[in-house]
Amino acid sequence: MLLITDVGYAFILTILAGLSTGIGSLIAFFIKKPKMSYLSFALGLSGGVMLYISFMELLPQGIEAIGELWGIIILFSGMLFIGIMDFLLPEVENPHHIVDSECLEEEFKKCDDDETPEQKSKLMKMGIVMALAIGFHNFPEGMATFGTALSDINLGILTAFAIALHNIPEGISVSIPIFYATNNKKKAFLYSFLSGLAEPVGAVIGYLILRPFITEQVIGGLLVFISGVMIYISLDEILPTAHHYGQGHIVIIGIVLGMLIMAISLLFF
Repeated sequence: MLLITDVGYAFILTILAGLSTGIGSLIAFFIKKPKMSYLSFALGLSGGVMLYISFMELLPQGIEAIGELWGIIILFSGMLFIGIMDFLLPEVENPHHIVDSECLEEEFKKCDDDETPEQKSKLMKMGIVMALAIGFHNFPEGMATFGTALSDINLGILTAFAIALHNIPEGISVSIPIFYATNNKKKAFLYSFLSGLAEPVGAVIGYLILRPFITEQVIGGLLVFISGVMIYISLDEILPTAHHYGQGHIVIIGIVLGMLIMAISLLFF
């Protein structure tokens, strides 16, 4: 039986993970030349944590509750779900395809120097579309964080941390075009910050839908579904973005260290 305190902790973790998109804005505007290798390592760490959680914890627990056949069906349903969401977004507006923040800033600066209303409007529209697109993608991530935290609070903390890390470059991709369209740092930060609200919204909707039907089997199925979502996000979004920001060896070190930290934490906690 779920306790109110369990739901509260899970919801808090989901909020913290989602609103970390605002950190991307802070990096974009208060650090002139951030070392992209640090971000690459952090994303590798995030991917390692999420993959280890999925394969070593969520999948075994879920399959034990619902059986191997249903486990396979629901696992690939989770991947299909997030894959369809990804496909529905046009390529140019997809937050998974993030370019280097310095390149974005240089390109947008050219438009800003021209100071034409049409270009300003185009940049503002681009930033808003990016915010909506990222919010759309953050929705299932909120369900993943919330569901994992309900199952195991320690797993929830690590999942929230991993998702928070990979939300940072998404925040950058939202804030930069809006800043150069409006010349308003507060507005740019606000849009980036709000795009992360989709994660707690996803958690609330998921909980309200499933609450009347929660059983051991439903929780098991949810864990398997979440693992499918997290595996897809790791392989399609986090790790490719990590490679984009740095050298391959840095990413691999982050992945292995993330898995090691996860393994040790699960062993002792």
